[in-house]
Amino acid sequence: MPPRTSEETVRRLLELLLAKDMDAIADLWAKHGTAEFPFAAGVSPRQLTGREAIRNHLAGYADLMDVQVIQTVTVHRTDQPDTIVVEFTAHGRTVATDEPYQLDYITVLTTHLGLITRYRDYWNPLAAASAAGTLLELLGSLRSQATR
Repeated sequence: MPPRTSEETVRRLLELLLAKDMDAIADLWAKHGTAEFPFAAGVSPRQLTGREAIRNHLAGYADLMDVQVIQTVTVHRTDQPDTIVVEFTAHGRTVATDEPYQLDYITVLTTHLGLITRYRDYWNPLAAASAAGTLLELLGSLRSQATR
């Protein structure tokens, strides 16, 4: 049984992220739900449509980032009962380098019947690439995009 409110859904998502259960995270999406990344850069997708696209995107995430602690979760309600804004900080280690990282997120989440219909993730691509040890690749891809 899926969580029923948007807040229950995001809290379940964060629990599953800590448990490294990416399939279960994808199962929180509605069949045709979307995940949007407005600040995505380089080869990172700006939008994914559909639960299976989200599942494919999340596959292997735990092999890249070891999220160990999520703290400072703040939920802001909106005028739309199924939409919330969530701020949180993730701490962990980059698997490839074993270096610690801290990433801050702001996410706008909309659900229907407990399933995510729209997830907008405003993460910092430079901080994420730095944490993942791929900053040079990101900067290189941005340079090549700028010269096209």
